Amino acid sequence: MKSIKLCFGVVGLLLFCSCIKKGAGTPLTAQQVVDSSIVNSGGDQYVNHDVTYIFRDRTYISENVEGKKVLKRITNTDSIVITDVLGPNGFTRFFNDSLMTLPDTLANSYANAVNSVHYFSRLPFGLNDVAVRKELLGNTEILGKPYYKMKVTFSQQNGGKDFEDIYLYWFGKKDFKPQYLAYKFYTNGGGIRFREAFNERYVNGIRFVDYRNFKPKKGRLVDFMKIDSVYSLGELELLSMIELKNLAVKPSP
Repeated sequence: MKSIKLCFGVVGLLLFCSCIKKGAGTPLTAQQVVDSSIVNSGGDQYVNHDVTYIFRDRTYISENVEGKKVLKRITNTDSIVITDVLGPNGFTRFFNDSLMTLPDTLANSYANAVNSVHYFSRLPFGLNDVAVRKELLGNTEILGKPYYKMKVTFSQQNGGKDFEDIYLYWFGKKDFKPQYLAYKFYTNGGGIRFREAFNERYVNGIRFVDYRNFKPKKGRLVDFMKIDSVYSLGELELLSMIELKNLAVKPSP
């Protein structure tokens, strides 16, 4: 799931938003919903700003280097600093300043872990990646509020290790912001997760949220495509909190 560069200029953004408003009576496409969501969540800021934050005691850095995205994860221990770098040329790991040689399977696992954290922190930007397939399922309500419900799958080419995973997103009908997401995964025995966004804040023009991460209650069989109804009934249990701390956003050099 590699991010692709957006080409929204200031004039283009204004015209795009104007068209959405004027076409309020016309059904929107999945692409229009995602494009509107990206505009309202950061737009050009995603591609010309660097981001740093702490997640579960590790430092994550997203940098734009010569127009290409470089993702980092830094782990500090008592004696060494482990720096994982995922860039255009693949994955590398450093112990302090020494480059480590890793088996492909291990390197791929680390790369996937680094990319996953950065991917979720940058949503909805990643929903315009080349491997993404979007399908608007229609309108729905969660806890009395209206949303566009969207299904997202991935092509095998450029879709990453977990290309078979299935995602659902719920975008607010007024502001197009993704308030909820869910995914069905198949690795390590598989499972279903449902995330509720909270603590929304904008840092230098980019929207960030934290998540409450839910799973089905033990023994509860859940139809993934109807998991929003299960959530509304209170039939999911809290699994974990996903919180980004010490957020910093600055223009790329």
